[in-house]
Amino acid sequence: MAASVNTQSSHGHEAVPATAGISPEAAQAVLGSLDREVARHLALTLGHDDSEFAPEYLYRALATAVRDRLIRDWRTTHKRFATSDQKKVYYLSLEFLIGRSLTNAIANLDLDKDTQAALHDYGVTLEELAEQEHDAGLGNGGLGRLAACFLDSCANLQLPVVGYGLRYEYGMFHQQIDNGEQVESPDHWLRDGNPWELDRSENARRVHFYGHTEHYRDQDGLPRVRWANGNDVLAIPFDMPVPGYRNGTVNSLRLWKACATDEFDLEEFNAGSYPEAVAAKNQAEQITMVLYPNDASENGKELRLKQQYFLVSASLQDVIAQWVAKHGEDFTGFGESNCFQLNDTHPACAVPELMRLLMDEHGLSWGDSWNITTQCMAYTNHTLLPEALERWSVGLFSRLLPRLLEIIYEINSRFLAQIAERFPNDPGILSRMSLVEDGEHPHIRMAYLAIVGSFSVNGVAGLHTELLKQGLFGDFNTLWPEKFNNKTNGVTQRRWLAHCNPGLRELLNETIGDRWQKDLSQISELAPYAEQSAFRDKWRAVKQSNKRRLIQLVARETGVQFSESAMFDVQVKRIHEYKRQLLNVLHAIHLYDRILEGKTDGMVPRCILIGGKAAPGYHVAKLIVHLINNVSQVINSDTRASELLKVVFLPNYRVSAMEVICPAAELSEQISTAGKEASGTGNMKFMMNGALTIGTLDGANIEIREQAGDENFFLFGLNAAEVAETRKNYQPNEIIANDPEITRVMQMLEGGMFNGSQPGVFSMLTAGLRNPYDPWLTIADLRSFIDAQERVNDVYLDQDRWNTMSILNTAASGWFSSDRTISQYANEIWNVKPFGQA
Repeated sequence: MAASVNTQSSHGHEAVPATAGISPEAAQAVLGSLDREVARHLALTLGHDDSEFAPEYLYRALATAVRDRLIRDWRTTHKRFATSDQKKVYYLSLEFLIGRSLTNAIANLDLDKDTQAALHDYGVTLEELAEQEHDAGLGNGGLGRLAACFLDSCANLQLPVVGYGLRYEYGMFHQQIDNGEQVESPDHWLRDGNPWELDRSENARRVHFYGHTEHYRDQDGLPRVRWANGNDVLAIPFDMPVPGYRNGTVNSLRLWKACATDEFDLEEFNAGSYPEAVAAKNQAEQITMVLYPNDASENGKELRLKQQYFLVSASLQDVIAQWVAKHGEDFTGFGESNCFQLNDTHPACAVPELMRLLMDEHGLSWGDSWNITTQCMAYTNHTLLPEALERWSVGLFSRLLPRLLEIIYEINSRFLAQIAERFPNDPGILSRMSLVEDGEHPHIRMAYLAIVGSFSVNGVAGLHTELLKQGLFGDFNTLWPEKFNNKTNGVTQRRWLAHCNPGLRELLNETIGDRWQKDLSQISELAPYAEQSAFRDKWRAVKQSNKRRLIQLVARETGVQFSESAMFDVQVKRIHEYKRQLLNVLHAIHLYDRILEGKTDGMVPRCILIGGKAAPGYHVAKLIVHLINNVSQVINSDTRASELLKVVFLPNYRVSAMEVICPAAELSEQISTAGKEASGTGNMKFMMNGALTIGTLDGANIEIREQAGDENFFLFGLNAAEVAETRKNYQPNEIIANDPEITRVMQMLEGGMFNGSQPGVFSMLTAGLRNPYDPWLTIADLRSFIDAQERVNDVYLDQDRWNTMSILNTAASGWFSSDRTISQYANEIWNVKPFGQA
């Protein structure tokens, strides 16, 4: 097994993977063929012979053998990172939804054939063995999956970037459906260990909480502050490899686990106080126990803030330790040599924490510390919902992070003085832009803190960025227009096309070559083949094969049997009112009503699949899940609908499920209220795999439509400007009353057809639909949505036309590679070059 060797002096930072006493090259030379290494790990590492073992042990043997092959390049990449003077980037994110690592590593190391050969004698395929790996519970949705795609692209582009996150013991939750309702159970993804991580306990950091501050003068008479009498928690790092695509680069994702400084109080134990003996351990470990604890309670809010501060403090200390090991206490050039990218508002504590570390721990002045901080912090915003921006009460901050609160107050004081001087004739601007929201219970506006402390603020789609500049952050854009920029999101084609859709990968490779796997812009060469009938037939055959895989998944997890000849209509994403799964359900009810009325001429058989998790404390979202399941139960049990319509809610939506869903989807539902979705990335994955989009002019849908062409996109609904205008005099009840089809849908919904044994269970949802102040304007867009779905139906009847549009969507997807996005970050924000380039 690989051991840890500290390559820095005792005050340094990094330990890197190595075989004790041997160079990495010599260690790699010791490795036998992959089949021999699998057998060796099965026998010697895990203690099993090759005649009797459970599949999970063969998975662990293969994973360890593949990881061994990453070690040399991982060491080499780390050495370049540690010794180079070139600028480096640190990506701070509370989520990294990386999915499964085995198949990704095998593809990136070009070990597919070796793996097949190694598994042959065991009578198992890689696809079967990959099911033994738990999806890493390190994220929830698009934010975490984006972060994982970004790290993949950084490694592919050989950029010096390290990811920093939290090593959650449990993922968000395992979603089950009981009597139609979401039930959450623990997702203990680490219960069998994680063969991909390396424990780096020797690089643990201490993180402070609680206590108070003490102001004093140092030996030179300068005013200083110390954080005293707090409770310290240890941050233990675990490193995971991030391999580039067949290029010898293996970057790192460092994940922090929270541990008590003293795990066990023997005196308490001997006194018979057994719970008290481990109280400190339990309290510390809560920080990284669960992704996104429910923050409906004060305890939940405190734990969320603890998580955010724990991440940034441990990570910043880590980077500073590297700097000090190489440069001593001279921080000249630190700002030019390092960049911290804050993935959404969660890591905003990085701004005052870097100030604290530089001033209190390393003796820098306020001015020097602020110059460094504002030179190396960059902030990505991912939401247009004001309620989703982080706000923490001053009382909580004062109790939990007293030193940071002092620094935030000072930042705010200096900032407001600047604003007063710049805008003397706008009396309301100070309260609008203050980092501290006044009132009976004042709060810290974390997004504002991130903006003030960063040199760059970017949105993640063209419309999103413009709406930030015009609305949510309008005053800041007036003050600092040069800070604001757009970086439209992207996804990695290696995971979301080459890996998850092997049939399409092979068809693309034989048609246009394989360069698209490293440079997705090359996929545009596919467009001319859309006019070739023989190629369209091959394209359709790949899609049908993928549909058969999804049919198996749906049947296994729900018991519902989809038909291969039906259109696969898919909406999978986090359950939220603005994403409008409710609009999708209303359309499903409309189709069911048509069937009951006998109005089925020309109706295409359709299988509607919806998936996603509702936050445990989000009652309305959980009610939507309940409604979807009840509607599906009614429709799927009605023999009158069996040939034309199926509706399924796929429980426990996750990365590995999306890898089956995405290649099979034919219609991609991207139906959020215009002006609410920042970008979306599922829309890009579906487009790459040839699904056609039905969507509003929201988020990255706008750019998808621009790239694919208006004629290859099913547009419906109000645009953002029309949404704002409609809200002034919205009359949903009038719309319902004047549209007979919508009236019937509401009568079915309100009449109890889908209530089961719970009368009035969905009255909150129907009242919301009829509410003139409904912010999601679902009824306003329903008629347009129904009409657009009719156009979808008509095009699907012409399979040549549908497949032509499908091919052209894939051919136009090059812009949505995360390689393009990361290249823009590297060139326009980070100013960082690939390894070895000046």
